[in-house]
Amino acid sequence: MIVVLITIHIMIAIAMIGVVLLQRTDQSGLGGLGGGGGSGGNFMSTRGQANLLSRTTAVLFAAFCVTSLALVLLSGPSNRPRSIADEVNPPAAPTQPAQPAVPLSR
Repeated sequence: MIVVLITIHIMIAIAMIGVVLLQRTDQSGLGGLGGGGGSGGNFMSTRGQANLLSRTTAVLFAAFCVTSLALVLLSGPSNRPRSIADEVNPPAAPTQPAQPAVPLSR
């Protein structure tokens, strides 16, 4: 199940990258590949393309968030400690300093 969800998650991420790259920017970006601006031969107007790409980006983002949350929930509790402080051993009881050796008399 997790493998299928990861595969879907990766496909959504790749699609979202593609849709974002297709959006028109101030410099025209890759969105200008459709025939140069708002010429009459395009399938949709420039505004229609922008609306479609914006909505598609929003839908893909929502799907990406849902798959991310599903992956977190399906991964289950981990056996790893929650904090580094949980691993630290408490300090040992203080010990008495060693007494200096008594010099032997001759």
